[in-house]
Amino acid sequence: MDIDLLAKMVKEAILDHDTVTLPGVGCFVAELVPSTFSDKGYTINPPYRRLYFSPKQGGDTYLADLYARDNEEVDAEMATRILTEFLAEMKEVLKVRKTVVFPGLGRLRATRENHFFFVADEDLDIYPEGLGLAPLSLKTHVETPEEVATAVAGLAEMIEEIPGQAGNDNEEPEPEPEPEPAPETIPEPEKVEEIPDQVGNDEEGQAGNAEPEPEPEPVPEPKKSHRELWRIIWIVLAVLVGLLVVFVLLSRLAPGLLDPLLYSKEELQILRY
Repeated sequence: MDIDLLAKMVKEAILDHDTVTLPGVGCFVAELVPSTFSDKGYTINPPYRRLYFSPKQGGDTYLADLYARDNEEVDAEMATRILTEFLAEMKEVLKVRKTVVFPGLGRLRATRENHFFFVADEDLDIYPEGLGLAPLSLKTHVETPEEVATAVAGLAEMIEEIPGQAGNDNEEPEPEPEPEPAPETIPEPEKVEEIPDQVGNDEEGQAGNAEPEPEPEPVPEPKKSHRELWRIIWIVLAVLVGLLVVFVLLSRLAPGLLDPLLYSKEELQILRY
């Protein structure tokens, strides 16, 4: 066994398993990393599997099983012994040279205190499900000022279109004035020649029997027009359109200016790194 064969077996086993144990040394661990943002949030990076090394020992025998399967004359017990002896020698070399290269995977390195860690190759791909995935940039198309103006004009036209007959709804017919009640005519008293002493009594009686004039009914006030309400609505719509235009222009001309409004401090730190 050599280091090239060991690296090949580790890569083959890690494609189907999340942990591959190196007896006496540690184990390789593959971790799924979800999609991330970069370039200030304008690039979406696809998910991938990250490979790192852990000094903890696992209980799997994937490497020994692969070695025994590829060599018919070697059984599982002999394969485990061969693998253990080779890894013991590799561990001593790693403590002295501080680096052991796994072709096609990366480098297993050791610190001064002989703590092992793994540095994967930049082009390492151990995520078959992500075949064909590539970073997606949101800045592939930059809108021109003419396109922005056209979009804003179309939005304004959509806002101005109101269901029904907008012109007839705004013009409310004036209420027709109600006819004033005609004053009731009081019949004139017949002229009767009376004795002078009875004239005063007759006049008092007629005055007492006369009906009072009816008071004119109040004319209802015309309903208030809705023009003030429509005026307020148009002012609010104009302000919203203006804010939308300012937001679109700022997002195209100065995209970094709106990042503090769109992301929290933790998300900004993640985007910067």
